[in-house]
Amino acid sequence: MLVLLAFIIVFHITSAALLFIATIDNAWWVGEEFFADVWRVCVNNTNCTEISDTYVEYTTLQAVQATMILSTILCCIAFLIFVLQLFRLKQGDRFVLTSIIQLMSCLCVMIAASIYTDRRKDLHLKNTELYPQELMSEGRYGYAFTLAWVAFACTFISGIMYLILRKRK
Repeated sequence: MLVLLAFIIVFHITSAALLFIATIDNAWWVGEEFFADVWRVCVNNTNCTEISDTYVEYTTLQAVQATMILSTILCCIAFLIFVLQLFRLKQGDRFVLTSIIQLMSCLCVMIAASIYTDRRKDLHLKNTELYPQELMSEGRYGYAFTLAWVAFACTFISGIMYLILRKRK
């Protein structure tokens, strides 16, 4: 039982780390001479511009930012509630509250990555003042974007594990 508990804790911490990296790191859309994320755009690895309200489709990007931050916060809250429930829950009860919060985190990261997937062309091709269009059309999804989808899978699995798990001695 102790090994299972250690696995669940490590899995949850890994999910939170993936969410932090995906939210913070600057690699959602990358190319040879640029990289972009939900916070800024960098050309030639030196010329970085913060994304502001002059950015076309800024509200779409704000939705991605907000849901990624919310998913990270919910994942951390779920971990704290899990630790509290380890000491406060009666024997045989399920970790339902932890599961619900973790599944809400899963939903938020799914929404953020889905919005970005759907609106990527509008986000990058309509902002000609930030970067040349020939660079943006040659780009590809970066590792932070991939980590967001991996974090979605991890938080989903973690939420289901908490739903199934019962407290034992």
